[in-house]
Amino acid sequence: MYVRVRRRRPGRDGAPLPPLPGAGLGLLGPAFVAAVAYVDPGNVATNLSAGSGYGYLLVWVLVLATAMAGLVQYLSAKLGVVTGSSLPEVLRDRMPRGGRLAYWLQAEVVAMATDIAEVVGGAIALNLLFGLPLWLGGLITGVASMALLTVQNGRGQRAFERVVTTALLVIAAGFVAGLFVQPPSASGIVSGLVPRFEGTETVLLAAGMFGATVMPHVVYLHSALARDRFGATPEPGLVGRLLSATRVDVGLAMVVAGSVNIALLLVAAASLRGVDGTDTIAGAHAAVESGLGTAIGVLFAVGLLVSGLASTSVGCYAGAVIMEGLLLRRIPLLARRLVTLLPAVLILTTGAEPTWLLVLSQVVLSFGIPFAIIPLVAVTAKSSVMGRWANSRLTTVLAIGVAVVVVALNVALLTLTVLG
Repeated sequence: MYVRVRRRRPGRDGAPLPPLPGAGLGLLGPAFVAAVAYVDPGNVATNLSAGSGYGYLLVWVLVLATAMAGLVQYLSAKLGVVTGSSLPEVLRDRMPRGGRLAYWLQAEVVAMATDIAEVVGGAIALNLLFGLPLWLGGLITGVASMALLTVQNGRGQRAFERVVTTALLVIAAGFVAGLFVQPPSASGIVSGLVPRFEGTETVLLAAGMFGATVMPHVVYLHSALARDRFGATPEPGLVGRLLSATRVDVGLAMVVAGSVNIALLLVAAASLRGVDGTDTIAGAHAAVESGLGTAIGVLFAVGLLVSGLASTSVGCYAGAVIMEGLLLRRIPLLARRLVTLLPAVLILTTGAEPTWLLVLSQVVLSFGIPFAIIPLVAVTAKSSVMGRWANSRLTTVLAIGVAVVVVALNVALLTLTVLG
């Protein structure tokens, strides 16, 4: 499944290092694959719900979550570059068998929650575009995602990265277009940068927004993407250059993903606030189409469809990385695709409101974040694992702060829900 790219050895006797294959822009790509997960249908649901229900109130959540996600994704990629191993592989060697199985189980639950969100999103998009029943749209989404996975399997990671990056640009165009028709309020945006909540519902939405933006399954995946792009046997003389390219890759990818998420919330705040029926994606789409025009409505639905297709293929890839890394077991991608697709299609046949399913799936994801972040911070801070590339004290403190914020938000959510 993985494509190994050997690194070129540094010159001998102090000779300058040879150029890296695909240097410059050619080194970008792994972070853009990970970034697709940050603009999946779960993001659409939570961001539209936040904007239509509370205006600009939760803009600060997306800004903070994007910054946190950038730090986390860089640490994950750094682990892959320096060690030549994925996070699940590193954890496997440090866990007893029972703990490894339990850890794998929670990671798989998170991956399945991700897949439900992405398949449901694709099903909604096909329903909006062609009137297909949700269960059929979900099935088509799952099957179509296999085509993207066959690109990675048959033509290698670089081809997969190009396809997914193109999908990311299509998603961005589909979701940002509405801003040009009805620009948001500048003062509203500024007021939304002030951290605050307004009741239990906003805490629930914030937890979902964090879960949709700091995605645990791509924390596991990004380390494998970096490993597979740059090789499993690090060359010390090249690590610094690779990490510099990785910082650029992560920074650019997170700017794109964060901008798309913020744009979704702003479109909802500017165009959907106070409009009846916008608490669902279908209702929001109808309102967007009515208020901003049919073309914008079609672009929105196309963006949602591509989001579902691309992100569900990335999610399936992540699940395979998790299983192989923790359990040393690999199952065919088609079999894995069918296993993870089944729950989503079954849920769609129950008649449950799909937008609420998306929001709840993101809340489940937010509870999986500490299980990915805390071990990542721990291993990247160890010189025994990372050598001279171990995290600085400041980086470790910031990463611990990310974990603390997410855990505190989830505790607050549970408390307010139970007491409320």
